[in-house]
Amino acid sequence: MSSKQVLVVEDDNDIREMLCFSLEKAGYVVVASEDAEQALQTLGVMLPDLMLVDWMLPGMNGPEFVRRVRRDDLTRKIPVMMLTARGEESDVLQGFENGADDYLIKPFSPKELLARMKALLRRSNNDQEGSLKVRDLLLDVQAHRLSVAGEMLDTGPTEFKLLEFFMQHPDRVYSREQLLDRVWGRNVYVEERTVDVHILRLRKLLSPYGYDKFVQTVRGSGYRFSDQ
Repeated sequence: MSSKQVLVVEDDNDIREMLCFSLEKAGYVVVASEDAEQALQTLGVMLPDLMLVDWMLPGMNGPEFVRRVRRDDLTRKIPVMMLTARGEESDVLQGFENGADDYLIKPFSPKELLARMKALLRRSNNDQEGSLKVRDLLLDVQAHRLSVAGEMLDTGPTEFKLLEFFMQHPDRVYSREQLLDRVWGRNVYVEERTVDVHILRLRKLLSPYGYDKFVQTVRGSGYRFSDQ
């Protein structure tokens, strides 16, 4: 099972290090940013499963950053937990109005943080269950079934996970390394060439229906899924 990826956006060095240590100890893959601009650059190359965002950030503050995230189709569904010393009811409401999913007031214990994160991830996973569809290509996540115009396709588990990831993130280029991290997981040690093998298998599966052309090679960069 792949580790969940968490983006920590916190300008205080001591707090950032404490968060990274606690999360990595709990089995999360952590990427840290010192400010919102750096975090936005990070989101350009990876999509975390959850974000921890400090309210008081230099430059663009936490609520502004969350608003930016919610306006982007690629990042708007990523769960966000605000971390702040601001505990007034009006501040809490402002955090939620800007798109935060949860709110944790400093100081807090790592144990409480991890419990709230698990609940938030569980809620997010439940929201994402269902079906993904592009034209007549239908991927049923809950039933683990793939069909084209009602005809069932016999797909292996890795090809299914690869297609699910592509359909969740269309029109975006991913390198082999990024696909290994997101589909196989960072704790699984396989060669990048493995991605090419499964891409070929996925194309072969979709080829009779003409959907193999949706799995596109971007020379020098990686792969993307697009019906354009």
